[in-house]
Parts: sequence; C-alpha cells; structure tokens
Amino acid sequence: MTEVHVPGRPRRRRGRALTVVVLTLLLLLFLGVVVIDRIGSSYAEGVLAEKVSQQVADRGATSGTPEVEIAGVPFLTQVLAGRYQEIRITLPDFSAPTDTDVTVRMDALDIRAADVSAPLSALRDGTGDVTAKSVTGTGTIDYDLIAEATGQPGLTLAEKDGKVVGTAELKISGLQTVALAGAADLSVVKGKVQVRFSDVTAKDVAPNPFVQGQIDSYVKQMTFTVDVPELPMNLQVQELTPLPEGLRVTFGASDVALTGAGA
Repeated sequence: MTEVHVPGRPRRRRGRALTVVVLTLLLLLFLGVVVIDRIGSSYAEGVLAEKVSQQVADRGATSGTPEVEIAGVPFLTQVLAGRYQEIRITLPDFSAPTDTDVTVRMDALDIRAADVSAPLSALRDGTGDVTAKSVTGTGTIDYDLIAEATGQPGLTLAEKDGKVVGTAELKISGLQTVALAGAADLSVVKGKVQVRFSDVTAKDVAPNPFVQGQIDSYVKQMTFTVDVPELPMNLQVQELTPLPEGLRVTFGASDVALTGAGA
C-alpha cells in the first residue's frame, strides 16, 4: 500500500507569514494615525499662536513669537469632542506699557488655559471662538523696575529671606542725609500692586527723637501704587511672590475668550 504524506510545515509557515503581515499593517496604521495627530496638533498650535500674537498687539504690548502647546493626547479625540484639557502659551520677552508710561517687562509670560472649548473651525482657520474656563499666568518683574515705577528717587528693592526689603535716603532738615532700611510690604489692591513700608530704621544714626519723628513722617508718605498693564486674555494680578531674581506675579482670569469676538 502506498503511503500518502500530508505536509504540514508549509501551512504553519503561511500562518506565521500572515500574522506578520497583519501586525505590520497594524503598526503602519498606528504610526500613520500618530503622524496625522501630531501634524494636526502642530497646525492648530500655529493658528492659535497667530491669534494670541494679535491679542498682544491689540493691547499695545510686544513679545517674541508666541509658543503654543496643546496638551493631552491624542489630539484628534479632543478635536472630535471640541474640548481640550490644557493649552500652554509662552510669550517670550514680554513688555507692556502702563497708564503711567512705565513699561513692564518680563523675560517670559507663561499662560495656562484649562478646560478649553473650541469648534473645529477655530483651529482649522481661526473663524470660531476658543474659550477657556480658567486661565492663569506667571511672570517675574525686576525689583529695579518696581522701584522705578513708584517714582521715589533713590529707592532700591531686593529679596531677603522670602521678603522684600527696601532702602532709601532721607534728608533731615536739609542738613543731614540718613540711609533708611525697612520691610517693603507688597500687596494686590484693586488689580494694582501696592508698596508700603514698615519697620524702617536709620543706619548708623544714634537714637534721636527728632530724627525718628522725621523717619515716621516719611514712612507715612511712602505708600505707592504701581499700575499693571493691560494683559492678554484679561489677566489680572492675583498673587505676589518675592524671589531672589525678582517679584513673581501670578495672574488669573475666568471664562476667557482666547480667540474670536470676545478676545
């Protein structure tokens, strides 16, 4: 009797080859989706950067090219939902004038827009409204600029042990000039930065009731208000944090139009 041999190995090879082909196609499909996702995100970031740049110019301010990053992945699912977790914006070399002709400068104004709503058209060609539930911003202002903005000649400000300290000179009855030092209390009052001084003492001066009276009178007058420029996205001053390199200012706003008619 003749034996019939049924080969099995080639069939197993064909099965493995088919698996490899399917996995390769799936990998290519995945890579294609990732590439399309990143291209779409990059394009939308460019559209937003142009709109933010226009906001900066509309307020008489200047900055380097805005850097925009749409956070969260995948981007395409956020587009379909019309909602975005966070949009990060950096305005390098930001400067803006105040009503008192003082130009406020920051190396960078970092902005975070959270819970953002945007139709597809807004990110495709900028024709729709992009709105954020909340927006926060941070920037650092040099102490020299703040001292200049007070209009007080000879005033210097610096950080020491997490607080702002100030020095100034006071002429006593036109006969003597004494160096003063004290704590500078900075606070936010009606959207502006208020500078007040406390614990002011005269350096290298023996205790003297007359001199101390002059100092006390001078300190009562040393309350200054520093104007804050009009900022993009209607950002308002909320918090001040003294740092060695300058005063860190935290801004905030809610229900903000990033683009569109309300921007």
